Amino acid sequence: MTPLTQYGRMAERHWREFLPRRVTELEATGQLHEMLLYAEEQTKDEMDQLVRQLIQQGQTAQQAHDSAWEIVREHFILLQPESEQAGT
Repeated sequence: MTPLTQYGRMAERHWREFLPRRVTELEATGQLHEMLLYAEEQTKDEMDQLVRQLIQQGQTAQQAHDSAWEIVREHFILLQPESEQAGT
């Protein structure tokens, strides 16, 4: 099994706390680890792309990284809690 990076571990902590039903479903189907790997890979890819764009726009590498993280983190890692999702 491929070990999780910091993004995957962060996603797992967040999901277990704020999306327990989803985690239970993913565990029941054996897909939790696969989805965590997907979340970290997508986050890494979006971060890399956005950092490059922001640097081209004149931000320093650190500014670009921080800005990209603020934008990307909620796409795959820090998902909305189940109680805040539409229809729940």
